[in-house]
Amino acid sequence: MMLKLKYVLVIIIIALNASCKVFAQHHISSYEYRWAVFHPFAALKIKHRLPEAMLIYKEVRDAKILDTLNSGGKLDAFRHSYSMAFLARSIPVKKLRKLGQAHEKGNEKQFRKRQLEDGERPDSLACDMDLKNNELGYLLGAANKKSTSQELKEITLKAIGAGQAVYLKRNNRQQYTRCNGEPLDIGKYRGIWFIPKCLIKTNE
Repeated sequence: MMLKLKYVLVIIIIALNASCKVFAQHHISSYEYRWAVFHPFAALKIKHRLPEAMLIYKEVRDAKILDTLNSGGKLDAFRHSYSMAFLARSIPVKKLRKLGQAHEKGNEKQFRKRQLEDGERPDSLACDMDLKNNELGYLLGAANKKSTSQELKEITLKAIGAGQAVYLKRNNRQQYTRCNGEPLDIGKYRGIWFIPKCLIKTNE
């Protein structure tokens, strides 16, 4: 019985590390702990398969095919969409969706603790962006289960180019803006979960 318990605990620890790497996050929230407890074998699949997905992401990032914005930009949209598409080929979407939701709940908890993700404090629209791009990934992965990693990359890039993903609007100075183009002074929104940024389609 003790050996079985230790085995389960090892699986959970590995699962937690794997699940967080989907989103390039190192902080593990209580919501993700709970997800890993109930889906340890799904997370083990993530551990084994995610490194290949991250290589494709880095390939797109280094080639500057989209932009260089790892938070709130088209590159961020690609990371979420492609990672979930890649994983959805072999892991049930229902389980992945729960992981994505757990991660975003963890982001809100990070916000309350004044912690950063990818160098920025999480906010409500950034979380909405991630969840919407995850949904695109689920659709692409489920519809292209036999595609190679490179084929899926091209499919995801095409979807982003067609405006099927979303990102946060910025001006040419890389400042976040409202939907009317008015620049936002992010410093004025410290401690505020909702910032009036603007989600737009990736073909805009």
